[in-house]
Formats: sequence, structure tokens, C-alpha cells
Amino acid sequence: MKKHNHIKLLVVLVLPLILQSCFVAKNYERPDLQTENLYRTDQLPQDSLSIAEVSWKEIFTDAQLQGYIEKALTNNLDIRMAMQSVVSAEAYLKQGKAGYFPTLSATASVTRTKNSENSQFGSIFSEAIEQYQLSGNLSWEADIWGKIRSNKRAAGASYLQSVAAHQAVKTQLIASIADTYYQLLALDRQKRVAEETLNARKSSLETTAALKDAGQVTEVAVKQTEAQVHTTEIILIDLENNIKLLENSFCILLGEPPHEVERSQLSQQEIETELRTGVPASLLANRPDVIQSEYALVNAFELTNVAKSSMYPSLTLTATGGLQSLELDNWFDASSLFSTLVGSLTQPLFNQRQLRTQLEVSKAQQEQALLSYKKVLLTAGQEVSNALYSYNAETKKLSAREKELESYALAEDYSEELLNNGLANYLEVLTARQNALNSELNLINSQYGQLSATVELYRALGGGWQ
Repeated sequence: MKKHNHIKLLVVLVLPLILQSCFVAKNYERPDLQTENLYRTDQLPQDSLSIAEVSWKEIFTDAQLQGYIEKALTNNLDIRMAMQSVVSAEAYLKQGKAGYFPTLSATASVTRTKNSENSQFGSIFSEAIEQYQLSGNLSWEADIWGKIRSNKRAAGASYLQSVAAHQAVKTQLIASIADTYYQLLALDRQKRVAEETLNARKSSLETTAALKDAGQVTEVAVKQTEAQVHTTEIILIDLENNIKLLENSFCILLGEPPHEVERSQLSQQEIETELRTGVPASLLANRPDVIQSEYALVNAFELTNVAKSSMYPSLTLTATGGLQSLELDNWFDASSLFSTLVGSLTQPLFNQRQLRTQLEVSKAQQEQALLSYKKVLLTAGQEVSNALYSYNAETKKLSAREKELESYALAEDYSEELLNNGLANYLEVLTARQNALNSELNLINSQYGQLSATVELYRALGGGWQ
């Protein structure tokens, strides 16, 4: 009889190992995505290298900018929140890895029972009965269909997804810091131009008043010159206000209260790293948001495996043992030992369609994750293309704006010389001055635009988090 029981127990223990080959869960395979034409590279050389693989310290060489980036990576609140998401996902990952282990619980109890005298046993046991028990319960589920394995992989994908999300925040933060810094430098330069122009126009107003006294111009010319002085004052006020507002935004990126931002000059900024985009497929490895989106797909895929596995029988082994006694004095006696071993195979039959619904929802969520992955990849390609063309356009405009400014500056000089000799009217002088100011401000905008496009290209290719 004992031998027969041992054979039964051996079958129960070996059966899960035999059934390990019966996995319902499938292995994830990356979907076949077309990456050859994700973005256009007719402006820049295309090879296996990409500026995304270059450290941000080599891209942004301004010492003050580097200091701000390092500070932001430590203090920025979005970075810190993303880091806590990583910590949470890591906890779930540890839980997923522990799925293969059995559960163990211990219970200590004292039970006092007094039967009614009119009950079935009350006439026999009318006195109160006390029972003391100290037991342990061990339960283990065999991973026959791969449910536990899939849960573990889903937790691993979720963890890696949170890591990629942290990297995406880091990439965006570095780009935002650099772009805002360059924009501040551009506003500083425009402010200096406006201040120089304001001083020149105040001097011109004095000259125009003298010309009026000499009878060479009318009061109209004086008032128009005075209006240009006020126009320049308004431009200067707007620039100063924009600088303050942008400094406040910059401080938020640093995780600090608003304060003045120390910085260098726009003329000192130069990105010497060669702009290379790499092959489009490199976005799969470099763009954190693309990586994050793929891990979201892996997570959804594994949860679909879990939903499928839940519809099949589950094999559970349960063991209970401990000490049980009616007398406190005999509680820890050898005669109080007891044990129970149960092997059960459970097949879900009717559960209000919960498992079927879970499977259908999981499949739909997996398809959503796949479509989101494709969309993120397409968006990444579009952003690279946009950054490439913006950089190319700003580079071309820089050359044209420099020539435009040179022409307007000469026109201003010539018109004033002609006016002094009575060969031009004052309207031509005013127009030439305004055109020269606008042209110089636009030139500064193009200088900033080229730097901004470079920063955006670096971000779009996935640079910054390495």
C-alpha cells in the first residue's frame, strides 16, 4: 500500500516536468518593419555612424552649458519622477522572477468550541473543547503552459520600458536645456543690437532737430525720427521681458526657483561634430521612445500569453504540516505532529466569461501596442527629416541674410549721406534704418535657428542618453 502511494506521489511530482514542453506561450519576435526610407538623407552623408552615438559633452562644448546640463540631470523633477518609475518597475520585476518559487505561510491558532446540547454532538461533548495548532502551508504551481514564464517576461519588459522612458526624458531634457540656452544667447545679442540702435536713433533725433532748425527738413521728419526711437524702445522692452521669461523657464528645467542665468555669447557657440544621421534602422537602437514603445509591445505580447495559459488546466501541489493538540501541555509533543499533501489539477469551466474576455482584451491591447510602435517609429523618422531640412534651410538663409544685412547697412549709410547733401528725402532714410535693424535681428534668428536645428537633429536621432 505504501509503495502504491509512493508511485502516485512520484507521478504527481514528475508530471509537471513532462508537461514543460507543452508551452502555450510563444516567443516574441520583432515585427518586420520597413526602416529603409524612414527619413531623407540627401543633405548629409549617410553611413553606419550617427551623431546620436556621440556624448552630449562632445556636442555641446560650452562650459557653462555643460554645467547646466549636469545640474539638470540631477535636479530636474521629470528626471526624478521617471527614476521612481524605474524603481517601481524593478520591484515588479523581482516579483515576476519569484513566480517560480512556492508560497509558504505559517499559522498559529487556538480554537475553543462549545457544542449546543441539542446538536448532533452536543449530547456527547457538552463541555467546551480547546484545540491548539501550529502549522505551515506550502503551495507550488507548476508552470505547465508557460504562464509564470510569460508573467516574468512581461515584468522584465515593463522594467526595460521604464528604463527607456527615463532615457527619453533625459534626451528631451538635454535638448531643451541646450535649445533654451542658445535662445537666451540669441536674445542677448538682439538686445545689444537694439540698445546700440536706440542710442544711434537718439543721436539721429538730435541731428534731425538741428537740420529742421537749419531749414533742411520739416517737423514731419523730426516726429518720424522720434517715432522710430519709441519703436526701438518697444522692441527693447519686449526683448528684456522675453529674456526674463525664458530665464524662468530655464530655471524650471534645472529644478530651481527663478533666478538670473549666467551665460556666454552667441558668437562663441560652434558645434564642430560632423552631422551624421546613420542608417534609418539605427533609430531602433538609439531612440529611447522607440525602444520604450517596443518594450510596451513585448509586455502586451507576454500578457496575451498569460491570458491564453490561464484557459488551460493548472497543476498545484499543496503541503500542510505542523503540531495539533487538544491539550496545551501536549502541543509540542511528537504525537501532535500532522501532515497533508494534496496534488490538484484544475480546469476552468464556467467563470462568467472572465478568461475569454481577458484573452480578447489582451489581443486587442497587443495590436494597439504594435500600431503605437509603428507610429512612434514613423514619427521618429519624420522628426529626423524635419530637423535635417530645417538645418539645411537655416544654413542657406544665414548666407543670404548676411548679404541682406550688408546691403541694408550700405543703403542706410548712403541714404543718410544723400540726405545731408539734400539729395534724398527723409522717408528713404527712415525706411533704410528700419530695414537694417530688422535684417540684423533676423540674422541673429537664423544663427539661433541653425543651432536649434542641430540640437533637434541630435535629439531626433536619439542622442544624449548614452
